[in-house]
Formats: sequence, structure tokens, C-alpha cells
Amino acid sequence: MSLGGSDPALTAPIPVQPGRTSGRDVLAVLRVRNFRLSVISIFSSSVAMWMSRVAVDWLMLELTGNLALVGLAVTLQFGPTLLLGAFAGVIADRFSRRAIVLIMQAVVFFGSSTLALLAILGAVEVWHVYLIAAVSGLAGAIEGPARAALIGQLVDPPRLRTAVSINASVFHIGGLLGPAVSGVLIGVVGSGWSIAGSALATIVSVAAFALFRTADLAPVVRPAEGSGGIVHGLRYVRRKPTILWPMVLLAFVATFGMTLPVLFTAAAADGGFDTGSEGYGLYTSLAAVGAVVGAVASTRRKSLRLRSIVLLTGAYGLAIVVGGLVPVYGVFLVGIVALGVFRLLFATGAESMVQLSTNPSIRGRVMAIYMVILMGGQAAGGVLVGWIAEVFGMHVAFAVAGGMPLVAALVVAVVLARRHQLTLKVNLRDFRRAVRIVKRQRSGRAVPPEIPPPLER
Repeated sequence: MSLGGSDPALTAPIPVQPGRTSGRDVLAVLRVRNFRLSVISIFSSSVAMWMSRVAVDWLMLELTGNLALVGLAVTLQFGPTLLLGAFAGVIADRFSRRAIVLIMQAVVFFGSSTLALLAILGAVEVWHVYLIAAVSGLAGAIEGPARAALIGQLVDPPRLRTAVSINASVFHIGGLLGPAVSGVLIGVVGSGWSIAGSALATIVSVAAFALFRTADLAPVVRPAEGSGGIVHGLRYVRRKPTILWPMVLLAFVATFGMTLPVLFTAAAADGGFDTGSEGYGLYTSLAAVGAVVGAVASTRRKSLRLRSIVLLTGAYGLAIVVGGLVPVYGVFLVGIVALGVFRLLFATGAESMVQLSTNPSIRGRVMAIYMVILMGGQAAGGVLVGWIAEVFGMHVAFAVAGGMPLVAALVVAVVLARRHQLTLKVNLRDFRRAVRIVKRQRSGRAVPPEIPPPLER
């Protein structure tokens, strides 16, 4: 069945070999020059983006003293993805992905440099922050799908799973290291210099992409006329469980669970633990430590399964709830490390499953939808969680931010279990396999399931 006239051969899922990623696989991928440069660029741009976001949030708190207005700044940084993200996927499938990333990163650099200069000189106003945040958000909306889809042009298909895992780990580690570095700089020299640091990191990203060997990039089969629209991408997503369900869970995690800068700001403010910028830096550093642990654990995966993504969603939500509701500072700090671990595992697992289930010719559009959910969810969640923290306090904000992904995981687990006739089997005599997911037979006897496979199609 074709997708409204598109060639089924071009949109069929690529083959993926199950099995654990080995150190030899990682080294083989890192020997590819363009991929090494891509890793450097992804890490630098991720650090830069999150340094800037944290510094902008703190700058807005200094200028206004209102957490809801801090959330509005977050919305302006990620909101453009809601408007242009899907269209950006069409652009990524039709034009040079490397050129798109280079141009958009240059836009981000000039925006960050301008805002840093205004803040350092003490001339910054609220409207300056909002304007530059919106411009940077627009650039990010266009860049994201192109950068995500470019990976298929850097490595051979058999190495794609390893490459996706490395890229996702590096991106999300940068997303947690960036706030940690920014928190330290804010406490020592101020938010303006932290934004300047993000501009320098962006330069590294631009330089890495400029050094690409374009002749080594694999060609992309461009969509035929009339078959490259957004609607085809949506139909493609809807028909594939290994793309649809990770995106459903991502919507809840991004909207509620990925508002960590707002949550950490609330925890460091007077209504929370009143630890100031130093405490904020500590929280983001602990989350980064958890991310490193999660990155190491992600390389030990034997296979990619939907149920793993569901379990990680629930674990991430539970870590946020426990960390925010238990009124013990030590428990809160341990909870931050745990949420860093589960966030990284969820993020790499979900993105890897989506990318590996998508054919290269339509990957730009699929990843655009993924980015719309990821960034758009954070845009909406920034305002919502910020308002909750301002009106109801830190603990309620943490409960909502973690509770919603947890509930979503439970609902999706029930749906998948009923669809595949699965149930839980408890065996207290074997602690290594005390709880297992098994398939239910009509006779009522439970047997180990034959499904789901490592990647459901």
C-alpha cells in the first residue's frame, strides 16, 4: 500500500540487526571522518543551546522576578517548532541538510552574541530577550530535522544503529552538561557571560560542519513531485507502531518531564530550597552525572523494544515525582541523578527506535514530526509548569511534571498489553525473573510471548 502515491520501496523500513552494540562497533563508526565531526558539532551545539536557554531563563528571572514570564521565554525558544517544524522536514528532504545546519547555526551565533553583549553592558531589556529567543527558536526549528536526518548520509546502513545511539547520547549529555556549565558561569560571572559562552560553543559547531568532506556524503533519494508533503509523513508515522508509540510517550515526557530548567529554577528559588544560582548549578550537574551513567547503560542494550521505552517513561516520571515530593534535600539530590539516568535512556531509546524504523527518503519529515513534539512540548510545558510553580509551588510542579509521563506510560502499557494479549507473571522463587511479561492463552495459562520482536514493524 503506497502513501498517497509515494513509492513503497522508498518508504519501507530499513533492516536492523538486533544485538548489543560492542566497543568495536563504536570505534568503527568513529573512524568515519564526517561522523566524528558531526559528533563534535552535535555536542557543541547541544551544550550551546542549553547554556543559552538556562542563562536566558535566569536573566528573565533577574529582570522580571516572575516564573511565568520565564516560561514565556522558554516558549519563544521552542514555540517556532510548533509552527514550522513539520514544514522544515520537507525542506530537509529536498535540500542539502549540511547547508541548512550551517546557515541556521550561524543565525544562532549572531543572536547569542548580540544578547550576550547587551547583557554584559547592562543594556538588556525584556523585549530584547524575547526577540532573540524567538529568532533562535526559528533557526532551531529549521535546523533540527535536517541535522537528525543527516546521520543516514554519514554512515553505512549496518552501522546506523550504533551511529544513532552515539549521536543521541552525545546530544542529551550535552543537554545536561550545558545547564551545569551555565549554572556555574551565572554564579561566578553572570548570565551575560554564560550566553557569550554558548556563542563560542556554537562557533565550534559551525567549524565542525564546515570541515565536512561533502564528497563522502551518501546521496539521498529525493521525494517525487506530489509525494513529499507533510501529510505523507503523518500517514507514515501512524502506520508504524515503533514510530507512533514512542512519539506518543515523547509528547508527555517533553511537555511535562523535560521542563527541568523551570523545575530547577523553582527548586533553587525562595519557594523551594532557596539555594540560589549555586544550587541551580548543583542540580544541573547532578542531572549531567546521571546522563553520563545513562549513556554508558544505553550502549549495553541488546535490542530495542517498545516495552522498554514504556518502562523508561514510567521510571523517569517516578524519579521526578519522588525527588520533588519527598521533603528531604538528600532525597531530592538523589532523585535528580536518577532522572538524569532515565531521561537519557528514554531519549536515546525513543530516538533510535524512530530513526531505525524510518526509511532515509522520508526521514526528514518523520524527524520533523519528532522535533515538533520534542521542542513544541517543551514550549507548551515551559509556560504551563512555570505557571504551576509560580501559583502552587515547587512540589506541585514536580508532581505534575513527573505524574503525567507516569500515567501516560501506564495507559500505553495497558493498550499494548491488551493488543498483544500480554500479562504479568510473578514467580517469587526466582528473584532474577520475579516479574515477567508473558503471553496470555485462552486456557488462562501464561507462556512466554513470541512478540513483540526487537523492532516491531
